[in-house]
Amino acid sequence: MPKIIVLPHIELCPEGTVLEAASGKSICDILLENDVDIDHACDQACACTTCHVIVREGYQTLNEATEAEEDLLDKAWGLEPFSRLSCQAMVGTADLVIEIPKYSINMAKEGKH
Repeated sequence: MPKIIVLPHIELCPEGTVLEAASGKSICDILLENDVDIDHACDQACACTTCHVIVREGYQTLNEATEAEEDLLDKAWGLEPFSRLSCQAMVGTADLVIEIPKYSINMAKEGKH
């Protein structure tokens, strides 16, 4: 079973963590099931960018991003070449290393930056 290595995030996962990840499940679902409370304002409908993650290792093993996801990512806070919406990125068979950006667009609006 692949693992998701979550790099430390000051609010959501200060120590970082290593999670067991079932192939075919979204990164967002796996994070939420393991008490990493990533923001997901649109309830995982691919309609916002609050669940944005940066895939530091294993990006090529994920399903391909749709055009809708890529259009939304253009609006994500801290966009990088290996950014994905965690609600749309399905785990493959390899381990992943992900970083949850320090801020999401919701955090910026709430003045948490």
